[in-house]
Amino acid sequence: MSIQATASDYVVDSGTASTPAVLLARLERLPITRRLKAIRIIVGLSTFFDAYTIIAIAFALPQLTQEWGLTPTFVGLIIAASYVGQLCGALFFGSLAEKIGRIGVLRITIIMFVVMDAACLFAWNGWSILIIRFLQGVGIGAEVPVASAYINEFVGAKKRGRFFLLYEVIFPVGMMFAGLVGYFLVPIYGWKVMFLIGLVPSALTVPLRWLMPESPRWLASKGKLQEAENVVSTLEAEVIRRGMTLPEPEVKAPAAQKAAPEGVKALFGGIYKSRTFMLWGLWLTVYSVNNGMITWFPTLYKTWFNLSLDTSLAYGWITSSCGVVASVICALLIDRIGRKRWYTWAFLLAIVPLITLSVLGAKSAVEILILGSLTYAILQTIAFSLYLYAAELYPTRLRAIGTAYSSAWLRAGSSIGPLMVGFIVSGFGMRFVFITFAVIALIGGLITWFYAIETKGKSLEELSP
Repeated sequence: MSIQATASDYVVDSGTASTPAVLLARLERLPITRRLKAIRIIVGLSTFFDAYTIIAIAFALPQLTQEWGLTPTFVGLIIAASYVGQLCGALFFGSLAEKIGRIGVLRITIIMFVVMDAACLFAWNGWSILIIRFLQGVGIGAEVPVASAYINEFVGAKKRGRFFLLYEVIFPVGMMFAGLVGYFLVPIYGWKVMFLIGLVPSALTVPLRWLMPESPRWLASKGKLQEAENVVSTLEAEVIRRGMTLPEPEVKAPAAQKAAPEGVKALFGGIYKSRTFMLWGLWLTVYSVNNGMITWFPTLYKTWFNLSLDTSLAYGWITSSCGVVASVICALLIDRIGRKRWYTWAFLLAIVPLITLSVLGAKSAVEILILGSLTYAILQTIAFSLYLYAAELYPTRLRAIGTAYSSAWLRAGSSIGPLMVGFIVSGFGMRFVFITFAVIALIGGLITWFYAIETKGKSLEELSP
């Protein structure tokens, strides 16, 4: 089924003229249609391989470390390079998505992603893979925040959390899949198989990007009401064809206000200033811990505990799979429990296994496997759902850029975490890694407790005027 937004064969009578308020009210009342699910699948496929590619290096590095004679510090630099690239991509393309639209950016980023993934196959030393990973990170950093804004803008308030997070859960699934490939194929075919596997399916999604409609919320915000009307009418027509009835749209009169500020400066004005800094803190803390652990664990098992390559990769996969299970649970429950309550408790609970590891001394791989996987699973429920929360806290005119700039601190945290592990392990020992991570998790919990706001059950326009 094509999901291109074109004029519908059905005329849907909204009962009133197509103003932005009417279009948004009609969008809010829509059920989850097959067309919306198709959009989620197409974007989800790319997100799956974004996640796969991010974590693939962790399963290639144990072999590359020996083949190229890499030091722990240089391994940390290779891991960090991708996240620095993601930081640059998020900042530049987040702003671009507000100007040219979500789909325009998503078409650019999928091509960048595929080209750089192919380039990884031709890396010949540590510096070459570092540079390629940086450039690949630019595409990934642009893709994920814009995709999250795009998906969020199609769904009404009551269904948004579950619908979006069942898309976002594909991210940890991609990480888990990378672990399976690493475990079964890297020992046989070598490290390049990690990037080859990720290349082929992601390349197949490129033409599908041209079948997706633009976000109706973005179109309406730019005054392109006829184009927005076409998208909404197409979604409504599908509901009618399936024999369902649509309730009357609940149109809310827009509040009178001055010309709304746009661009980066608007993120630091009015109610958005505290939201921006709060989100920065959440991204930085949770990803410093989680990506610091997940990208380093296979290498630590191999080099620090002298486990076999097979066992090291298998342990890394177990940790990733724990994150997937926890993410699915979060996706099913977060609309009921709420974002603020969930995040607060997750940060604080994660401190327990981290402190335990530090007290025990992290002397065995099994200790790290059990307690490290528990920590990762708990914090992964925050990490994978922050794109939902960030998109809820900004209006359409700022959603892509706000999500991109806040998630830029994901890249900062993901760069800092691996570098921190490399330096601490080399200079002080393993146990100090986990006490450092416990302090970071505590900071994240306190930021959530004092500054986060609840968003469950509220429309995007209600949350962010």
